[in-house]
Amino acid sequence: MRLIFIATGEIALPSFRHLLEHGPRPVALVTQPDKPTGRHQTLTPPAIKVEALAAGIPVFQPEKIGDIAAELAALEPEVLVVMAYGQILRAAILNLASKAIINLHASLLPKYRGAACIQAAIDAGDRETGITAMHVVRELDAGNVILAKCIPIAPDETGGSLHDRLAEIAPSVLMETLEKLAAGTAPRVPQDAAASSYISKLERDDGRLVWSQDAAALERRIRAYDPWPGTFTLATEDGRAKRLKIFPPVSVLDEHRSPGEISTADGRLVVGCGTGALCLETVQPEGSRRMSAADYLHGRKPTAFA
Repeated sequence: MRLIFIATGEIALPSFRHLLEHGPRPVALVTQPDKPTGRHQTLTPPAIKVEALAAGIPVFQPEKIGDIAAELAALEPEVLVVMAYGQILRAAILNLASKAIINLHASLLPKYRGAACIQAAIDAGDRETGITAMHVVRELDAGNVILAKCIPIAPDETGGSLHDRLAEIAPSVLMETLEKLAAGTAPRVPQDAAASSYISKLERDDGRLVWSQDAAALERRIRAYDPWPGTFTLATEDGRAKRLKIFPPVSVLDEHRSPGEISTADGRLVVGCGTGALCLETVQPEGSRRMSAADYLHGRKPTAFA
């Protein structure tokens, strides 16, 4: 089976490695261009590109994937596999494969479509999520479903841990999907569009906590947004508002305080929420290192969070 793999995010790495080891070996990888990262904005390739080149797989990095439609067509692909690529595919690409173009999506469709579906599942308090294999159509994540595999969401799950667990089950979903495509038995189960919701890409400022919300909901968000985009508040110190990053775990308390009101009694850092309160364990003050809440209180006297 002649297969082109189209991916950028690290969640796709286990599936790509599985294809390299067990086949069908991709005839090419399409990924996003190298991006500047870090304090010094060093131009950095996607990790999947590094592994592809090491394995001798040709790599394409177009600004727009439609610009290389002719080059990809020349490879005569039977199947295109897309996972966490980061670009919308247009007609020139959708019509390339002789058998199918499929997407591995990190949610149980149709519930969450879009970018930040892993975080959304934890944030909503869902008990399970999974990887869905679907046929790709022009509408985002709206294609007919081939199959899905579920996993439970643990009570202490973070966005990072769930990302890694989903990445590990994706190869089995991919291989079963390819087997069905090869046998001509891949189903096309239509999605119920009325049961879907679109989840947009998260930005760094989306992690600001709103203390008028319920403590249990905020606890889930702190876990969901770890490590990206992270969560933070503005802590008032010496009359100035300073950014304070907050990390899981945090404890939900049945205490009653005004939203954003803090208590530092007994060396604990407790903040009031709309309902209940949260006890914070690990924070990172602006311009400083990550530290325990006790160490933070040892050197600072915050008066409120906003």
